[in-house]
Amino acid sequence: MQFVILRSNKYQESIYGYHQENNESAHSDRRAGDFCELQEADVAIDELVHLRGELPAEVAILEEELAGLRAKSEKIGQMIEGYNATIDNANKQIVELDAEIEKYRSQLENISNSREFDSINKELENQGLLRAIAEKNITDARAAIEERKLDRERIADRILIREEDLKAKQEELATIVESTAKEEKALQAKRSACAAKIDERTLSAYERIRGNAHNHLAVVTLFPKHEDGTYGDACGGCFHTITPQRILDIASGKKLVICEHCGRIIVNPDI
Repeated sequence: MQFVILRSNKYQESIYGYHQENNESAHSDRRAGDFCELQEADVAIDELVHLRGELPAEVAILEEELAGLRAKSEKIGQMIEGYNATIDNANKQIVELDAEIEKYRSQLENISNSREFDSINKELENQGLLRAIAEKNITDARAAIEERKLDRERIADRILIREEDLKAKQEELATIVESTAKEEKALQAKRSACAAKIDERTLSAYERIRGNAHNHLAVVTLFPKHEDGTYGDACGGCFHTITPQRILDIASGKKLVICEHCGRIIVNPDI
């Protein structure tokens, strides 16, 4: 089988993979039937996935939200630890300041002149100010801890609610997946068998075309299909007209025709 390249573009360059040195293998790998069977499996798998609706996305959103809430809760816990460390340091500072204050007060009992008296009183004033600052830091830290605890409680309540929502969505999704698991497994096996008949480069191109198509169809027939079973002269993907020679190539099944407009593979379904 040969490839028919209608026009050089990104789609045709991606699908074109004919190797002269491996002609016999190329004939086998690029049979239109292989692509049809592969796409049939892919479409059937898509339909099963479609049954899940928005559940996978909703589960992912809930999981992301829960991860964010837990991260916030953890961050608040770290903040509380920081405030507690501030309180501990301030309490230690107060103990040290009290010792200094007591030392300066005892020195007042043994002063010999007014200059020394003024100097000691200045130190006592400074130590008192530092003690007041330390006490304020403790008060502020305790108030902040209470606020953060309330925040964490609200987040914990939110986590419980969202965990219940996630559990319900996961159970609903699991029920759907379980009901179609056997069929999906068979389809995946069929897909793997079809994909194994196609060389890696061509398979990659098929998947790329399928991913770019709005309806995820990489393989199409001619359009329209008439009541007598014959087909029209347009690509079934983009509906652009195909030349008579290309229509003959499609009908014969001896050449793999790539639409010059949309890049889809056009096949004869009767082969």
